[in-house]
Amino acid sequence: MWSRAPATPRPSVPRSSPPTRSSTLRPRAGVAADVIRRVFGHSAVRYLIAGGAAFLVDLGLLALFKNVLGWPLWLATGVAFLLSFFFTYTVQKMFAFTSTAPHGIAVLKYAVLVAFNTAASVLIVASVDWTGAGWVAGKVIATVAMTVWNYFAYRYWVFAENPRESRA
Repeated sequence: MWSRAPATPRPSVPRSSPPTRSSTLRPRAGVAADVIRRVFGHSAVRYLIAGGAAFLVDLGLLALFKNVLGWPLWLATGVAFLLSFFFTYTVQKMFAFTSTAPHGIAVLKYAVLVAFNTAASVLIVASVDWTGAGWVAGKVIATVAMTVWNYFAYRYWVFAENPRESRA
């Protein structure tokens, strides 16, 4: 008799509804979140963000004391710097380097670094100005140099959590 050849199974194609806006964004959001996590996971990025915030605090306080309260420039600058010193220390320690190093030693090291940076800044700005390039160029060079060496000083000395890290 007639026999029928077995039917070859057709590959099943899942039926799905057309992609929605939320389903098409979900994978991208995961990738974006991963990128953000990676970028902000690096202490150098957090260090630069904290430094920018500290600059804005210093500048904002200076403007407040000088322009709003009418303080003399020397006093407004000094008080703004001292207040931003504590803000900068705290933000760098807690946000940029997430350090649990004891505050006493870290504040002392931080103050020593600030004193060193002050002397280095004066020397660099004056030296570059002496060459004829001008004090603005000197200030830019000093700021770039200090930004680089401060990152390593903060990471491996000021906010180092154990003696082995501070020698690295």
